[in-house]
Amino acid sequence: MENSTFNSFLLQMEGISVTSASMYPLFFFFLFIYLFIVISNVGIIILVIIDKSLHQPMYLLFCNLPFNDILGNSYMVPRLMFDILQPPSERLISYNDCVLQAFFSHMFGTTSHTVLMIMAFDRYVAICNPLRYSAIMTNRMVMKLTVSAWGVAFVLVGVLLGLTIRLNRCRTLITNPYCDNASLFKLSCESVVINNIYGLTFTVVLLTSSVLSIVLTYSRITLVCLTNRNKSLNSKALKTCSTHLFVYMIMFVCGKFHIILHRFPQFIDYRKLVAILFHIVPGSLNPIIYGVQSNEIKKFFSKLFQSRKVLSSK
Repeated sequence: MENSTFNSFLLQMEGISVTSASMYPLFFFFLFIYLFIVISNVGIIILVIIDKSLHQPMYLLFCNLPFNDILGNSYMVPRLMFDILQPPSERLISYNDCVLQAFFSHMFGTTSHTVLMIMAFDRYVAICNPLRYSAIMTNRMVMKLTVSAWGVAFVLVGVLLGLTIRLNRCRTLITNPYCDNASLFKLSCESVVINNIYGLTFTVVLLTSSVLSIVLTYSRITLVCLTNRNKSLNSKALKTCSTHLFVYMIMFVCGKFHIILHRFPQFIDYRKLVAILFHIVPGSLNPIIYGVQSNEIKKFFSKLFQSRKVLSSK
């Protein structure tokens, strides 16, 4: 069977190893994490929509992150929770559902990079060219940047998976907690040289582009702050940029470990753990980091709580 092509449309998900004692605690842990990700990120999006003071390019661009976090985790965590409650032999998924899950998984990772790149451009214009900020970062520009971030990710991921679904399959076991491109093309007994070349090129181009854009942008911002004696401006720049940089580093480190461990089958348990953390850690921390650091968001909640106190005292 190893050398025969049968293209089964029913695949078996290996998932993560759980004992009967840890099954339900782990299930409720992921349930809590997923609910927190959805509620906190939806809350941030609604907040930006209803509060007119947040109708600024920085927050409009930031809305792409919580939307991406919700989308990426909604196609991974519920399925992971379902598999935890199933015996290993019954963790089955159709090939089409697996491809769809892989698509959203890679869209999540790629869009995280492209969105943080356009957010870095926004901070660059705001700090290095403040007098022309409103003229450059118009609603039209915000829309163009948003469409570019999602459009580039869609094309790159579409080609990545397009090269994989053309392959015939002779295996059925997905050795991952959820479906991704590497797990899919490992099902094939055909040559995957093209897949590996494109996948490596995809990864190098994406990571190089994002790292260079972040380094160049923040180098320029640092230079402006060092030559500018306006302490208020420098303090605001440091706060917004440190938040953005911290979010980027979390996403970058989780993603890098995930990619590296795919090349070492002996560390499969660590790879599964990192693959899950790659989704849930940024999705959980992004709303907290931006919520704590943003004065506008803190002001909104302060006004909200004050109005509730006034209403309750009447």
